[in-house]
Amino acid sequence: MRQVVSWGASACVGFVRACAVMVVSMLIPAVWAAAVALGIWWGAANPWSWLAPFVLVSVGTLALSRPVCQLVRHLVARWTATAIPAGYRQAGPVTRMSTGYWWNGFGYERTSRDALMDQRWRIRWQDPANWRDLRFTAIVPFTAGLVAALPPAGVAAAVLGLGQPGPVARVAGALGLVVAVAGAPYAWRPVVPVAVRFLRPSPAMALADRVDELTAQRADTTVAQAAEIRRIERDLHDGAQARLVSLGLSLATAEKLLETDPEQAKALMREARTGAATSLTELRELVRGINPPVLSERGIVDAVRALALDSPLDVTVGADVPLRLDPPIESAVYFGIAELVTNAVKHARATRARISLTRDGTGTGAGTGAGTSTCLVVEVEDDGRGGAEVRAGGGLAGLRRRLAAFDGTLEITSPAGGPTRVKMAVPCESL
Repeated sequence: MRQVVSWGASACVGFVRACAVMVVSMLIPAVWAAAVALGIWWGAANPWSWLAPFVLVSVGTLALSRPVCQLVRHLVARWTATAIPAGYRQAGPVTRMSTGYWWNGFGYERTSRDALMDQRWRIRWQDPANWRDLRFTAIVPFTAGLVAALPPAGVAAAVLGLGQPGPVARVAGALGLVVAVAGAPYAWRPVVPVAVRFLRPSPAMALADRVDELTAQRADTTVAQAAEIRRIERDLHDGAQARLVSLGLSLATAEKLLETDPEQAKALMREARTGAATSLTELRELVRGINPPVLSERGIVDAVRALALDSPLDVTVGADVPLRLDPPIESAVYFGIAELVTNAVKHARATRARISLTRDGTGTGAGTGAGTSTCLVVEVEDDGRGGAEVRAGGGLAGLRRRLAAFDGTLEITSPAGGPTRVKMAVPCESL
């Protein structure tokens, strides 16, 4: 009985999905059929009767190709969790030059509106993804669309056949019902391989996108490196260097007073010793900011636990990973966790946090999108007020870019009122 109920539920869900696939895949052929009907209705006597159907087919196909492909991607991702990258070219910034003209990446225009419109149309017509979408809309009706049409056609045959008195019609209706029920759970499934095969970006497009991504990452790395060097230089100049200069002056003064005023010389020596200890502490803090010693000596797990002990929050750490990973990944993940904990304290007003480090053998690199590898998955959850989001130029956007250098991903769930959950996943072959 349970198997019958399960089969019935699967047949119902499959029938709905098959109808959705059929409707989506047949939208553009419906436009073609309407154009043919218009040409027939116009009449062959009119020498311009072919113009209206041609215009309707051209405009309808071009206007519907991208929405149809985006809808197919959405359905495939929702039903099977298979993400198909769109691969469309993105518009770059429109910049006003010193001459007063606007540069849109292709040419100069007098106004920003003209520059944006020119950019939009150039990207639209020069994007290779448009030809990929047109190819898909021409293929899917005769492949996945026809298969998906079998269950609705079977139901239609059953309704028409079983309603007729003749035995032949009843047999045809029964066969239609069998085809509809037996094929419903499977009729929608061919759309998945067809979409993956014909909608994913071509190798050349994927390579171009990867080059653009790596170029952006290189620029971000250069900017971050320059900022870090300036920070270290400023900390050394304002902190340890100033104290060491003061220490040298104190020692020189104590040397002069050693014979004439021994007590004053001893006081200066004590101040110099205190200054030396303070300078040593500042240097240790500076080194810790570059690369914490516990991270270098004991690995990511113990470093995160030490970070939790130093945090004003009540932090719980759970780890199911090896003690040592690749040093660059350890450093990126550690400072990512540190930034998330700091955000929970400063912005979310949280009182508790939970950090978990686990392994996931089904991770896929974000940059290439191909191949399965083992991922280090880090989840940070706090009980703060929520509302966290990735903003351009913000700390979370910078963290996402730093993780992207390792083909890592960053996912944020932070509804208003909390809680905030952040998931970082970084491919790591050493796991």
